[in-house]
Amino acid sequence: MRFRLLTSVTSALIMISGCAATIDQGGLEQRTAQAIGRTVGEFTILDRSEETGGRINYTVKTGDGATYRCYLYGATGLQRAVSFGQIPHSDAVCTAMLSGKKGNGGQAPGATGASPTGAGGQCNALLRAAGRC
Repeated sequence: MRFRLLTSVTSALIMISGCAATIDQGGLEQRTAQAIGRTVGEFTILDRSEETGGRINYTVKTGDGATYRCYLYGATGLQRAVSFGQIPHSDAVCTAMLSGKKGNGGQAPGATGASPTGAGGQCNALLRAAGRC
């Protein structure tokens, strides 16, 4: 009887721990830095929450006030155990959040009718091909 109880409790703990993502804070920061084009240390990760299946949702705030909503999929403990550690974590996917305090009234870029320009202040080949100049 005691053996059955111990086996049941052990199985339950393995199943519960198998649902959590196994990525550490350093891995999360490294993937986020790549996604938003900043170096590690220039931003703070806030509001981290995990869904079943290994999806991690979080908010990123930078030192200059930019905000991003991000997510990535981290391999769960069960996935890593079954695949002998061969399932990688995904890259971070981040979306810049508009604050509404910018000069365009919080609208998406290009929604104001203004002609976008490249870094040199001119229309570049990519913008021309997209029909944005």
